[in-house]
Amino acid sequence: MSGEVFVDAALFMGMHHEDERVRRGCKAFFARALGRPTAPVHMSLEQVGLCDALVWRRPRGEQDAYYPFMDRLHTDLRIDRTGYAEKDTRRAWEDPALDGLPDHERLLLGQVMERGGTLHTASARLLARPGLPVEPAEALGDEPRFPGGLEPFYRISLALRVGRDEL
Repeated sequence: MSGEVFVDAALFMGMHHEDERVRRGCKAFFARALGRPTAPVHMSLEQVGLCDALVWRRPRGEQDAYYPFMDRLHTDLRIDRTGYAEKDTRRAWEDPALDGLPDHERLLLGQVMERGGTLHTASARLLARPGLPVEPAEALGDEPRFPGGLEPFYRISLALRVGRDEL
């Protein structure tokens, strides 16, 4: 797979997953990405919106605990937020490998595939489909810590937890 790294809402919100294995794997991905400040991570505008939609359904206290971490991570990590181009959407509807996926996943994978990238995800549905350019989030060893003072904000943000059915 190419060097183009894409993430989805499942990976981003997976840092707050109820399943500790998933949570640690997603956190490890972002902690490693912060260690490579020159390599951008790509995230479609729709996937950013899916994260917000999930958080905004939560009680105000969970939102207040979560957003200081998210704001800092989006500032510290180079995330290129991009909309879909016509070629991305065409690929989403014309590539038979994407048949049967929900529209938001077809569009995202159309974007990833058109740009020769790899999608890092915690989506069980996408990871179960062979032949797609997807990689799981995996935790290796001890849980990593976020650098630069971000870890305390992350710990507070864990007041918000998501389940598998929300990703």
